[in-house]
Amino acid sequence: MSDFDGYQFSSHFFEVGGLRYHYIDERAGNGLSSGGGNDVSGDDDGGVLLMVHGNPTWSYMWRRLILAFRGKYRCVAVDHIGCGLSDKPVESVYEYTLSRRVDDLVRFIEDRDLRKITLVGHDWGGVIGMGAAVKLFDRFDRFVLMNTAAFRSIDCPLRIRFCRLPFLGRFLVQGLNIFSIATMWMAVSSRRHLPFDVRSAFLAPYNSWSNRVAIYKFVQDIPLSPHHCSYEILSEIEDFLPQFREKRMCFIWGMLDWCFSPEFLKRFLQYFPDANVYRLENAHHLLLEDAPDEVIAAMNDFFVKELGDKKGIGDIG
Repeated sequence: MSDFDGYQFSSHFFEVGGLRYHYIDERAGNGLSSGGGNDVSGDDDGGVLLMVHGNPTWSYMWRRLILAFRGKYRCVAVDHIGCGLSDKPVESVYEYTLSRRVDDLVRFIEDRDLRKITLVGHDWGGVIGMGAAVKLFDRFDRFVLMNTAAFRSIDCPLRIRFCRLPFLGRFLVQGLNIFSIATMWMAVSSRRHLPFDVRSAFLAPYNSWSNRVAIYKFVQDIPLSPHHCSYEILSEIEDFLPQFREKRMCFIWGMLDWCFSPEFLKRFLQYFPDANVYRLENAHHLLLEDAPDEVIAAMNDFFVKELGDKKGIGDIG
């Protein structure tokens, strides 16, 4: 995996429940990869950018942000269990639920003793990261959320509902890899097509039925009714959102997204009317592929304008 263009980072692994949880940890200052131990945790002046991905992506999606910001911040990007370079256990070994995802991230943050955290969350990474912040409130300073949700909603596109159908959904998502392949085409704007090597990198960890279990379970774990097993924890996260008004909030939104549409941004702004908002009019769901420079510029503007960080960013690479 390290051979992919722009993803020449050292890999680290954290053990959670006997499983290997992969993460990237680029230390602030010289863009050097830390050894993964507690000796460098929490002592970088700029704090930690904790990057949490969604479905069906993995830490590869953060490659440009890591290169851009590692000169100032400690950049940490995780792979959920079943995703990227993390272990991919069968369902009888690992419970693929929102609650378990949040617990994994909490354990990781506590073990690495991460503090002064800026959550950078996209898709499922937003709600998983916010769930961890509910439990570790004082460790989080600010939030940069991109095309995600952290509240209850029944707004689920028909094409995703189709992937949730019994039997057929598993065959399409886990068998034929339809969800991942379609994302490479449907989650970027029509003005931009992902290069072959980028598509290959995104799809590489999900090259077999057994390696696609997390993608299928993420689709199944969308809590659209009170009867769903993940509805309760999502409700708890939503109920806690007003507490985050004392934190610094930033929303960077691909306005062409048909999944996490601009309506989701409007919902967030009902909770955080004073947030910094950057609307990328020509970007789709995979906004870091559609408009990477605009995302980096928006984050840098947020850090400089709102936080008085005059050093700016490092080399974008």
